[in-house]
Amino acid sequence: MLLYPGLTQLDLTGPFELMHRIPDAKVHLLWKTRDPITSDSGMTFVPSMTLRECPPLDVVFVPGGDGQIPLMTDPEVLGFLREHGARARYVTSVCTGSLLLAAAGLLKGYKATSHWAFTELLPMFGAEPTEGRVVIDRNRITGGGVTAGIDFGLTLVSEICGEQVAKEIQLGLEYDPHPPFRCGHPSVADPAMVASVKKRLLGLVKGMESQP
Repeated sequence: MLLYPGLTQLDLTGPFELMHRIPDAKVHLLWKTRDPITSDSGMTFVPSMTLRECPPLDVVFVPGGDGQIPLMTDPEVLGFLREHGARARYVTSVCTGSLLLAAAGLLKGYKATSHWAFTELLPMFGAEPTEGRVVIDRNRITGGGVTAGIDFGLTLVSEICGEQVAKEIQLGLEYDPHPPFRCGHPSVADPAMVASVKKRLLGLVKGMESQP
């Protein structure tokens, strides 16, 4: 699991809660150094090892967040993703993490998703935007925005360990969502609300669009 300054914590912690429950799994939290990383909400994480120390991986995972923008042209991070993504069993992301995978060339010719406000950027890197809270295309698994990371995590567990294990984990976590409001996606939200939220996120969109 890639860490970086400015990541969105639930993009990371939602999938982590599922991944660490995979039988015999060893989850690595990776960054360039072992110095603490501060998320975009101020929560702090401590990497378990550096990118250079990382062993071969079965799963490569990238969360989203504002801090990924400078990484879109970071040769060390992109090189790490290309190297490990080329031999990993699964190459995965949640939210705008898919844009970082795409910038590394790992989603070219693959169907993928992202946070709904940013899926339109995927074709810039050769990926095919696809509707769905979780999208699977061969060994690429991408999740939608933030909370979709839990659905993504259950999907990944099911792929690795089978449906029964995933169901038992879901039950143990009491994951049975009944949100108080029916407005969690543009397809069901009021259009004026969608426009307002999209406008608020527009600064990040422009930041990503400016990447070469």
